[in-house]
Amino acid sequence: MTNILAIAGPNSQYQQPDAKPAGFWAGLWHGLILPLTFLIRLFNPNVGIYETNNNGRWYDFGFFLGLSASFGGGSQTVYIYR
Repeated sequence: MTNILAIAGPNSQYQQPDAKPAGFWAGLWHGLILPLTFLIRLFNPNVGIYETNNNGRWYDFGFFLGLSASFGGGSQTVYIYR
């Protein structure tokens, strides 16, 4: 049975037989929910924060974008005072 939240881990939909590897959109989603997934991971070792069955660079790129968006995206302006 696959999980309905699309969280990475041994029971994810991407670990099922004949499943396609996780792509860009799954990486984006996993990056966005990383703060919540990390907290769940502390108490449940069956939940992963990164999908191991992925298609490589596109998953990584989506994961990075989702991760940066979940932490504010680096949109703060840095002011230098003299």
